[in-house]
Amino acid sequence: MKRSFIREILEHTNSQTISFAGGLPMASLFPHEALRNSANQVLKEPSVLQYGNSMGLKALREKIANFYNQEGFETKAENILITSGSQQALDIICRYHANRSITIEVPSYLGAMNIFKLNNLKQEAITLERDSIELESFEKSFKETQLAYLIPDFQNPTGLSYSAEKREAITKIAEQGGLIIEDAPYSKLYFQEDQKSISSMMPKQSYHLGTFSKTLAPALRIGWIRADKTLLEPLIAYKEAMDLHSNGVTQAILNEYLSDNRAYENHIELLRGAYGQKMQFFAQSLRKILPLFEFVEPKGGMFIYGRIPHTNTSKLLKQALKNGVVFVPGAEFYSDNHGENEIRFNFSLASEEEVVLGLSKISNLLNLKSLL
Repeated sequence: MKRSFIREILEHTNSQTISFAGGLPMASLFPHEALRNSANQVLKEPSVLQYGNSMGLKALREKIANFYNQEGFETKAENILITSGSQQALDIICRYHANRSITIEVPSYLGAMNIFKLNNLKQEAITLERDSIELESFEKSFKETQLAYLIPDFQNPTGLSYSAEKREAITKIAEQGGLIIEDAPYSKLYFQEDQKSISSMMPKQSYHLGTFSKTLAPALRIGWIRADKTLLEPLIAYKEAMDLHSNGVTQAILNEYLSDNRAYENHIELLRGAYGQKMQFFAQSLRKILPLFEFVEPKGGMFIYGRIPHTNTSKLLKQALKNGVVFVPGAEFYSDNHGENEIRFNFSLASEEEVVLGLSKISNLLNLKSLL
C-alpha cells in the first residue's frame, strides 16, 4: 500500500511552512470552550470510561438521526452506525464489499482510492463534469459494478457540486439495481444553498457518510454511516473486528455538546460565513498573483481546484516545499498519469498574509523554465 500523500507531506512541514495541502479546518474557529465544558460535565460520571455499544452511544445516534429528519430524510437511531471518522466508515463498507468492482469519479479522494485498493476493489473511473459525474458513462459502468462511490457536495478534490437535475438522474439510474456510497464531509459547508442528498432519494440503496471532522473538530474522530437497517446489520461485525466501538468519551462529549440545539447550528453558520470570505480572498489572490491558474470558484467546502497549462505540478511542489509552501498536485487524485498540470489548494487554513506570501512564492517558481 502507498501511504496517503497528504499525511506524508504533513510530516515534512513545520510551523513555518505555509500549507495549502490538507483539508484542515480553521483552528481559531473550533468551539474549544464549549467542548471543554462538555468534557468537564461528562467526566464527572465514571461510567463514561466503560466499554460502549458497538453501534455507538444511542443518545448521540438519535441526535444525528434528528439532523436527517430536520431535512425531511426520515431516519432513526437504528439507521446510524457511529465510526472512527468517515474514513473508517468507508473502510467498513469496502471490507464488506471487497473483491468486486466500484464506479468512482475521476479525479477522486485519494484516501478512498487507497481503501479501494486495500480491499481489492477494481476502480472504474468516470470523468467529472462541472455539475456531476458524466452520466452516460456512469450508467454504463454502474450497470456492471452495481456499486458507486460519489462525493456530490463540494467534491474532493475539485470542489464541484452536483446539480439537482443530475442528482435525480443518478438516482433513477441507481434505483434500477445497486448501491451508492455517498460521502458528505463538506455538505453543510455551503456558501449559497443546501442540496438534497442522493441518499435521501434512495434510502434503501445507499450508505450516507457523515463526520464532525470538517464541521466541528477533526481530533474527535467521530463519523457515521446512515443506511437502511438491513444494510447496516452486516457491517456491525466488521466494526467490532476493528475496534469494538468508537471512542466512548468523545461520543459522550459530543452528545453533551449537541444537547444545546442551537450551538452546533450557530457554529456551522459561523463556518459558512468565514469560509466563504476565505474562499473569495483566495480566489481573488489567485487571479492577481497566479493569473495562469484556471479554476472555477466552489460554492462551498474547503478546496479550489484547477490547472496551470504546460506545468508539471509534482515537480513544482518539490521546489515549493524547499521554499516553505505546500499544496497537493493533481496527479495524486488519479490512478493513472493524468492531472500532471492540476493543483488542489486548501483555502480554509492559511491567513490572508500567508495566502499572499505562499502564492507569490509559487508564482516566482513558475518563472523557472525547468518547471514548464
